[in-house]
Amino acid sequence: MPLFLAEPVIPFDWQRLVWPGEQTPLYALEVVFRCIITYLLLLAALRITGRRSVKQLSLFELSIVIGLGSIAGDTMFYPEVPLSHAVIVFGTVMGLYWLFNYFTEVSPKFSDWMEGKEVRLLHHGELQWDKFSRQNLTQKELFGELRQQQVEHLGQLKAVYSEATGQMSLFFYEDADVRPGLSILPEELDRASETIATAGPHACISCGHVQDLQPAAALACPTCRGQRWLPASTARRIT
Repeated sequence: MPLFLAEPVIPFDWQRLVWPGEQTPLYALEVVFRCIITYLLLLAALRITGRRSVKQLSLFELSIVIGLGSIAGDTMFYPEVPLSHAVIVFGTVMGLYWLFNYFTEVSPKFSDWMEGKEVRLLHHGELQWDKFSRQNLTQKELFGELRQQQVEHLGQLKAVYSEATGQMSLFFYEDADVRPGLSILPEELDRASETIATAGPHACISCGHVQDLQPAAALACPTCRGQRWLPASTARRIT
């Protein structure tokens, strides 16, 4: 197998860059026509799928966007791709979209399989470790999302759900009901230690489990077996 191309490409060949000799200049008008038709097909497809933002797209809808983008780009300027093929692809994909939407409405199990299911990641100020550890989500990412909602420690939260769209739903305690919890401020987390210096409620920095501890050496968390602890925070949430 040759290591180099049989026909070397001349760098900065302006004739090749601006207009290759395979097509006549009149083909430019056909490209414009192809772009108009394909763009109208894309608008129709987006109109059918609704007005969701990119983050709210399900896996199936995202696959539609990728597939339609591919056929749209090829159809716009490749002469060997006829417009009739693009129309067939768009029609087939939109038909699948309607069909899958129908099944998701009539079958909850199919909907969960296709679009995913909401997961409760946190309950009463502590991570649901068995569920959280199975998610494609790191603690750093979760804490970053919570800080953007002005959360200072996990004890301010009654529950956190990871929705099928990837967004987070947060439910807060009233100020009077805030529990001691794990601080999620980076500078506080850096102070975590394997040695308990003072008696009182401490939070495991891995799962947020809170436990009253006495001054001692490292203690394994009963929930996640982590050994680094931080004095639990009781700060109230200020909006």
